[in-house]
Amino acid sequence: MSRKYFGTDGIRGKVGDAPMNAEFVLRLGWAAGRVLASQGKKEVLIGKDTRISGYLFEAALEAGLSSAGVDVRLLGPMPTPAIAYLTRTFRASAGIVISASHNPYYDNGVKFFSHEGTKLPDEVELQIEALLDRPIETVDSAELGKADRVLDAAGRYIEFCKSTIPFGASLTGLKMVVDGANGASYDIAVRVFRELGAEVIPIGVEPDGLNINQDCGATAPENMRAHVLLERADLGVALDGDGDRLIMVDSRGDIVDGDEILYILARARKSEGALNGGVVGTVMSNLGLEHALAKMDVPFVRASVGDRYVMEQLNEKGWILGGESSGHIICLDRTTTGDGIIAALQVLAYLVASEKGLHELKEGMHKCPQILVNVPIPYRVDLSTLPAVMKSVEDAEAEMGETGRVLLRASGTEPVVRVMVEGENEHQVREIAERIASVVRDSVE
Repeated sequence: MSRKYFGTDGIRGKVGDAPMNAEFVLRLGWAAGRVLASQGKKEVLIGKDTRISGYLFEAALEAGLSSAGVDVRLLGPMPTPAIAYLTRTFRASAGIVISASHNPYYDNGVKFFSHEGTKLPDEVELQIEALLDRPIETVDSAELGKADRVLDAAGRYIEFCKSTIPFGASLTGLKMVVDGANGASYDIAVRVFRELGAEVIPIGVEPDGLNINQDCGATAPENMRAHVLLERADLGVALDGDGDRLIMVDSRGDIVDGDEILYILARARKSEGALNGGVVGTVMSNLGLEHALAKMDVPFVRASVGDRYVMEQLNEKGWILGGESSGHIICLDRTTTGDGIIAALQVLAYLVASEKGLHELKEGMHKCPQILVNVPIPYRVDLSTLPAVMKSVEDAEAEMGETGRVLLRASGTEPVVRVMVEGENEHQVREIAERIASVVRDSVE
């Protein structure tokens, strides 16, 4: 069965437009409730980020689930990985996250976690899809689901985060900027690092429902960089709107992206004898990461873009460490999904133990020039059906030979085509990327 609504990371869109309107989300709650209830599971957690539309969709989901006979526990604003963790600890049937992650406030989405704290299996998503176009059938009044609010959710998750580094490890003496992206981690992230002893300079911690990801967080790390340099901090940590991405900045003001974080964590785990195999990246991962891991005799494989596909490769190979350039970092020896706070703690624990700065920890990895151009598109398109685009890619690959690579793909979360070109010569890489992007624009118009 083909997917009509679910993408690589749940269902997402502009608020008010199908499918992200109150009517659809009500039916989504009912359909999910029907599927879960048919499996004998009747309790679901709901968390959200700080978007103003979260109130709307939280109420719609609650009503839909209740009409299917499923109880609801409301968590309020919580990072996506926190909802995965709490779903497990509450022994709930599933966890639902209301968030559009790194997107602007006028977008929103809904994604699911299984009772194990992992992404919902494909077959369950397809069962939900099969019910979405049917009218709602409410259970008997005596069987309606109830709802209550979990008051200690933040504290539970904070203690879990702290438990993922060695007992006794302290961040005392560390001065750090923490950018909460005005999102779901705005309070929790600051509390985690402070409780471990760090001097925290918080930014992006004043959400108003409209400013999530706005010129802050992991998608705009220049703001964090400026504060690190101004405050003469040791480093900076930036999360995205729902807290599952991590970008860092060292004391020199150099941005440390997901590829470099993966390299640092691979070094850390290998030095501890705890790497347990290799590392999973994506087709977007920098060639420099692949080369640096090879020098360490660490296997490296590329998955399709999306933490779902990274997770599939990790599970298939029995490995523990994977992630994306954008900052989704998965440490399966610590938790079940990508988690920005926990990934940051793993880096900080290694930094403290090694008595080195962040810029020293990433030495040994030299990134190849990589240019990414996002081309807005008015509709979804199969790029392979555009001859001019395919020809421009063939010409670019012939021009660079074995010294570079081209990747073209339609985003699964935004209405854009991503043009990525990587090679040894930055001028050549930039020129080729702009050339292909121009051909894509002309072809889709």
